[in-house]
Amino acid sequence: MSSQQVRPLRADAQQNYERLLAVAARAFTREGAGASLKTIAQEAGVGIGTLYRRFPTRETLVEAVYRNEVARLCTAAPALVAESPPVDALRTWMEQFIDFMAAKHGMADALRAVLVSEDERMHTRGLLRDALATLLDAGVADGVIRPGLDPYDLLMGLGGITLIAEGPGQRDLALRLVDLLINGVRL
Repeated sequence: MSSQQVRPLRADAQQNYERLLAVAARAFTREGAGASLKTIAQEAGVGIGTLYRRFPTRETLVEAVYRNEVARLCTAAPALVAESPPVDALRTWMEQFIDFMAAKHGMADALRAVLVSEDERMHTRGLLRDALATLLDAGVADGVIRPGLDPYDLLMGLGGITLIAEGPGQRDLALRLVDLLINGVRL
């Protein structure tokens, strides 16, 4: 096997990996990137050795959580469109974006050290923009969302909402602002 090939994880190891990422995302949202790795491992039901085997440093865990959350958010768009009316799918995705940004805020200092490239940040924005385009296109096709909207503008609006409502207990404010944003894109 070449050094470029990576063997897939066993099913139980994959479950541990995914559970570690989910628990770490919640811990970073609550406590920031300095959250206890020992506590994360315990909450995920694995030993600290398992955490360090998968994520040798705190930074690798932060980066993996960030990338996993971006991927989760991006893959959610087509699934939401398939299972919900377009406006409901858009609102659900926006709520997930608010949660993503809360986790990202908790990891902000560590992410600055990990994601230093402007190309990397722009690539992530492009992925999120494409996910929003999927949601908007479904709404336009269904006749419930105004055509001609730039998904990037909507993404920046969402980013602004998360900055305004980033403090503790501000999720309700963020959701009210999301409703205003949705009303602005509806026909």
